[in-house]
Amino acid sequence: MKPTGKLLTAAAAALLALPGISSAQNIAREDTVIFDLDRTIRDPDNFNWMTDGTGIRRMHGAHQTMWEPLFILNYGTGDLDPWLATGYEGNADSTEFTISLRDGVTWSDGEDFDADDVVFSVNMALENEELSAREVATLRAQVAAVEKVDDLTVRLTLNAANPRFVVENFGVRIFGSFLIMPEHVWSRVDDPATFAFNPPIGTGPYELASAASNRAIWNRRDTWWGAETGFMDMPEPARVIFLESGGEESRAQLMATNQLDAAQNVSVGTFEAIRIQNPEVTAWHDGYPYAATDPCARQLEINTTVEPWDSANMRRAVNHIIDRGQIVNIAVEGATTPSRTMFVEYGSMTPFIDAVLKAGHGLSAKPDVAAGQALIEAEGWTRNGEYYEKDGETLSVAIHVNSASVEYTRTIDVVVENLQRAGIDARAVPVENSVFWGEVLPFGTYEMSYSWLSCGSVNEPWASMGRYTVADVVPVGERSPGFNNTARWDGHHAEAYSEIVDRMKGMALGDPAVPGMVAEAYGHLAAGMPFIPLVQSAKLLPLNTTYWEGWPSQEDYYNHPFHWWNSGHQIIHNLTRAN
Repeated sequence: MKPTGKLLTAAAAALLALPGISSAQNIAREDTVIFDLDRTIRDPDNFNWMTDGTGIRRMHGAHQTMWEPLFILNYGTGDLDPWLATGYEGNADSTEFTISLRDGVTWSDGEDFDADDVVFSVNMALENEELSAREVATLRAQVAAVEKVDDLTVRLTLNAANPRFVVENFGVRIFGSFLIMPEHVWSRVDDPATFAFNPPIGTGPYELASAASNRAIWNRRDTWWGAETGFMDMPEPARVIFLESGGEESRAQLMATNQLDAAQNVSVGTFEAIRIQNPEVTAWHDGYPYAATDPCARQLEINTTVEPWDSANMRRAVNHIIDRGQIVNIAVEGATTPSRTMFVEYGSMTPFIDAVLKAGHGLSAKPDVAAGQALIEAEGWTRNGEYYEKDGETLSVAIHVNSASVEYTRTIDVVVENLQRAGIDARAVPVENSVFWGEVLPFGTYEMSYSWLSCGSVNEPWASMGRYTVADVVPVGERSPGFNNTARWDGHHAEAYSEIVDRMKGMALGDPAVPGMVAEAYGHLAAGMPFIPLVQSAKLLPLNTTYWEGWPSQEDYYNHPFHWWNSGHQIIHNLTRAN
């Protein structure tokens, strides 16, 4: 029997009576959907997302309930689902894009949403270097000018050809998109970098009720343009709460006691324990392995400037030695699969993955230690007891790993054990999150490290492949641009790879020649091996059907289940009250 609002636990009742909600605003638990937030809300009174580099000023419900995107990329089909916009057209060389906006959209204060808002927001990003959010910086680097064609049409001129421009900037490709702000509010601001934008407004069906360091509460408005124009019905949840759970153990208890409807990532063991206490909890797959594939596949980064790993043979040797199946079983409890290529395995990436596999460049889930050792010995190393030696030096490697996640450290523990058994004196070097991303990776101060720097391609191959061209090679100690080619990969294969990938950059999405070019370029990548793909990344997100049904799943794949993304609008609109 599903609980009713009268059967709330004391903790749930306390949650729904959080400070800032007056008695006149009381909303029953069965009308409330509660999402898990995996971090503290820094500066909860500030809604200026343009100056925030971590996304926390938007992922606590602001860009899932209030700020709507122009488009949302569908991971299953690779299509851009229209939202605030209805479509776009690019010119022949992809240097100019015309975007058509939806008629009848209004801000929550009743003002029209139109081309003036888009033009103003883009110009604000172009003209204010101190606005530092990733989405702002990306747009600023690509756009030369923006103009209003009419009230519902804008034209953007780029600095260089980019057929991916719309999906990269306005399509929620990964996590978020460039958000349009209301001109009638921001145009009165003297300094956009210090403006807190509180109270915030948006075009979405919810408005801010209150925010604190551990939660943000959003109430459904009485009216919303989408319902008024027939675009979509009003969402069923009357209230949406984003609540900091405090970690895996805490979120498990909240899910088990129906005080949370959608949780952040948990381990397989934790998920199965939740299901024993609360059979109404499900996930992307209702059965094992439960998890959805995350867009950022995991890999071992290699600094190609450091001996002996400056040798492609030595890098390929490590690839042979690593047991991807063991990583799957031990590090993530079987919740994912070994990577066959550098790409995330989404349906829209299938033509490119298939081309690489057909060309014979796919990776094996099983190790071939003898093949790896043969490559090491061909480089002049001799096994002496436990380890290989050469010229009096022991073959060793330090592998840096971000200590912020058990998944990361478990994976490298497996890799270290694989290498040790094969004769390489490997050791893990755990470092704090800010050091890992701020110092180790961008400046190349590592031999090997665990990360996901190929992340980007979810519907086409260039976004990931373009990260490893020779154009981004800088000396160790100098920051790699955008974390691109932190391996400092250079030389014959890198140059041949880059030439193909550079040609691919300007080609239209869907061009039939691209899969063959991917396979050709991948031959050089496999020969040079500046990084080693390991496993697909998985997110096991518990979803509670006690109060709400309609969660995304493999069977109901209207989009992925990442509820902290800008595409969270789709999830909220698909939720229906459980019977």
